[in-house]
Amino acid sequence: AQKNKGLVDHPGVPEKWTVGNEDCGGKSQSPVNIVTRKAVREERLTPLEFKNYQHTFKTVMTNTGHSVQVNIPIISAISGGDLSTTYKAVQLHMHWGKDGGPGSEHTIDGEQYPMELHIVHMKNKYADLATALRDPEGVAVLGFFYEVLFLNPYLYVASKSRNVSFSLPSISLAQLIPPERKLTSYYRYQGSLTTPPCSESVVWTVFETPIPLSMDQMKAFSMVQFHDSKSMVNNFRPVQPLNGRLVYHSGGAALLVSSALLAAALTTALGLSQPN
Repeated sequence: AQKNKGLVDHPGVPEKWTVGNEDCGGKSQSPVNIVTRKAVREERLTPLEFKNYQHTFKTVMTNTGHSVQVNIPIISAISGGDLSTTYKAVQLHMHWGKDGGPGSEHTIDGEQYPMELHIVHMKNKYADLATALRDPEGVAVLGFFYEVLFLNPYLYVASKSRNVSFSLPSISLAQLIPPERKLTSYYRYQGSLTTPPCSESVVWTVFETPIPLSMDQMKAFSMVQFHDSKSMVNNFRPVQPLNGRLVYHSGGAALLVSSALLAAALTTALGLSQPN
């Protein structure tokens, strides 16, 4: 629990967060609307390296009063992708709408997905999140959108989520997100936590490839309750102004290269290669 000190348990009303949380009125707040045609292509945004994301762990899902959160008890980390150092995973949580309606925090060209997963990391050298948040790039959050398609066996909340917390089956981070080969295309910008204290210390990576989820699973999140027993729905912060910040795009360069290599291999195998 010490690791996660620094994220305030504060559902509240976003418009009133600036009272007692000065950073919430800052110029580099999150989430944002990502306008794809304005995103700047950045060659340094190579595919991220995921360490120990395949390792399974036992943990609990906890109702924090503004989301459901899973603390990550194992050493999983990310690096590469133009991150300045290695960041270790601390916790994950979700933001959602109502009964599968719009609920993501970030939007793409104004489109809001039904739900968004945030995997929160901090620089390896820090022992707790509160310290990391004092570093302008101390925290790195991976954002994943969900779209309604089919059953994801690793993410089912059911009515138990009304409790304060409950045990999860053994899971790994890799089971919760798309395969690495689909994670080469993403957006990057400098922003903040999306809940108080809204610290502007977050390097955001928002992936293009959404995670499939069934409508029943999506609706199950609407059964979670705030601490006052009201349904926990629409627990997302509205998009914030960019205020001149740039959003960068990886362009999925590795995917394009691998596709080109695959095409070359196929033409060679079929005897279609052209003489020099």
